[in-house]
Amino acid sequence: MSSMLNNKVFRVLAIVGGSILFVIILFTACCTVVDSGEVGIKFHKWSASEQDYGGVEGTCKGWVFYNPITTNVFTYPTFTQRKQYETFSVNAKDASIFEMDPTIAYRINPDKACDIFTKYRVGVKELEEGYIRTCIYEAYRTCANQYSSDSLMSNRANFERDVRARLERSLMAEGFIVEEFTSKITPPSSLTTMIDAKNTAIQSALKAENEVKEAEANAKIAVAKAEGAAKAMKIKADAEAYYNRTIAASLSPMIVQEDLIEKWDGKMPQIVGGNGMMLDISKIVGK
Repeated sequence: MSSMLNNKVFRVLAIVGGSILFVIILFTACCTVVDSGEVGIKFHKWSASEQDYGGVEGTCKGWVFYNPITTNVFTYPTFTQRKQYETFSVNAKDASIFEMDPTIAYRINPDKACDIFTKYRVGVKELEEGYIRTCIYEAYRTCANQYSSDSLMSNRANFERDVRARLERSLMAEGFIVEEFTSKITPPSSLTTMIDAKNTAIQSALKAENEVKEAEANAKIAVAKAEGAAKAMKIKADAEAYYNRTIAASLSPMIVQEDLIEKWDGKMPQIVGGNGMMLDISKIVGK
């Protein structure tokens, strides 16, 4: 009796446990979670009706329940994706080959997620290597054909702006928002050599021009110094002449006489009279 009761309890527990396990498996298979950084697209696997938008029911978030036999949920990230591509080779207007190494940062517009999935039915990685890569190459090719080699190198900022504008138009039409787009542009080696030679010539010309200007400036400095020295000498000579003239003009006959008196030795000069006799000036003066 006790053995039969134990068997019944075991069977009941086994049934309950199996049921719980079945529910868990069914719940896991029939439910998925679409987090806040994604957008989910719920679609029918085998539907081909145009009325239900190619089998796509629409977008979904959070806990999503579905029939795994006939329905599935696909997710796209809505946060920014960054992709660095390998080198693209494109021709300029004059057939010169340039190499482009692009890096793009983009995100999927949640309002266009259903359109993207309905049209391409692939994930982000496949989109990057397929449609997005094609758009980048076409933007490069079309814009490069508008520039010659020299003009492309001289107007790289304009070229990159043209490429980005064309890329944004094509990607935004499909539901991709371009956040950043940069390019590393490598010209052909022959053009690089020509540019280096041109820059060297320009630098040499500028150096020669600067040397000429420096020589002219030094010559002007030397002339200015010489003129300054000549003017200084003339001013000095004029000053000395003026001094001499002033001194000479200031010498009166009285000063001359005083100078003679200072130099007199005390002897009166003697003069010869009419009869040939020597006259003493002192005696004459005494009378």
